[in-house]
Parts: sequence; C-alpha cells; structure tokens
Amino acid sequence: PLTDRGDAGLGCKQENSGHPMLIGILQTGLAPDALAPEMGDYPDMFARLLDGHGFTFRTYKVVDGEFPKGVKDCEGWLITGSRHGVYEDHPWIPPLEQFIRDAFTAHVPVVGICFGHQIVAQAMGGKVERYANGWAVGATDYAFQGETITLNAWHRDQVVKAPAGAKVIASNDFCANAALLYDDRALTVQAHPE
Repeated sequence: PLTDRGDAGLGCKQENSGHPMLIGILQTGLAPDALAPEMGDYPDMFARLLDGHGFTFRTYKVVDGEFPKGVKDCEGWLITGSRHGVYEDHPWIPPLEQFIRDAFTAHVPVVGICFGHQIVAQAMGGKVERYANGWAVGATDYAFQGETITLNAWHRDQVVKAPAGAKVIASNDFCANAALLYDDRALTVQAHPE
C-alpha cells in the first residue's frame, strides 16, 4: 500500500457513485515513432493499462496548447511522459504548472508518470535537472516502501530535490526520488508502468 490507509491515497474509489471515474489525460508528448504503430500514443497505452478498473478517459494535448477549461472538468488527472524537459522553455509548461497547483488546491487527484512526475515536483517547488550520472534505461528495480518493484525506466532528467510536503515512497541508488506521494492529492512515478 502507498498510504497507511492501504490504498493509493488519491480518493479514486468508485464506491460512492457506481459510474466510471473520468480521468483527463494531459498529454505532454508523443510516443516515439518506433512504438506508435504497435502501441499507439501515450493515451492509448494508459487506457490499455487501466482498462477494466472503472475509468473513462478524455485526452488533452497540452503539448499542443490544448488545456481543459478547469481542474474540475475531470475527476482526476494523469500527466504523461514526454521527450521534453520540464525546465525547457515551452509555452505550455507554465500553464501546466499552474493547472497542477490549481488541482492540488482543489483536491482533484493527479498522477504523474516520468515527465508528469517531474513537472508535478517542479510545480510544487522541487528541483528537476538533467542527471549528471546519465540515463536509466530498461527494466529497473525500485524499493517501494520495502517491496522491490521492477518498472521500465527511460530518463536522464530526474527530481533531484523533492518539494516540501512530498513523501518519497520509492527510490534506488540511481534515482533517490523515484516516486512521490503528496498526501491524498498526487502520486507521481519516474518510471513507466504503461
């Protein structure tokens, strides 16, 4: 479990309504050309990963400047990976950071994967940089609160300083801040479960 309550800590259970939870996928990049023909784009990969778990999806291509009207347009948010660095000068990064802070304030759950992990940390006051020791690539073991979990890694950038209030819930020798939990509002992971 990721919290003392024994759940993911993000209030994503379907007990109260019986309807599927609408997840907004904030697409921050395009899947690599070598993967796209067989695997689809990032939203397709996440839809397959989460199929059968009580979710429906709506995609916003924030990488192209397409944003939701507000943080309550969906019941939760998933921020994808990207080839871009969170510290790069792209016109869509500052509004995405503000969106993350607004979702946090409104207690709308956010999940960030790879770039999503990094942008949430940066938006909340952490530090992300190109890691001096190079890349993490392929199947990689992470210590998740005493349990070893193997996930696919593909990154050189990483969170080098977690934001105040973020709890480190996974790490390894290469990536000290591999997964962060922000109370019941956000869960972010450097590696790729999709």
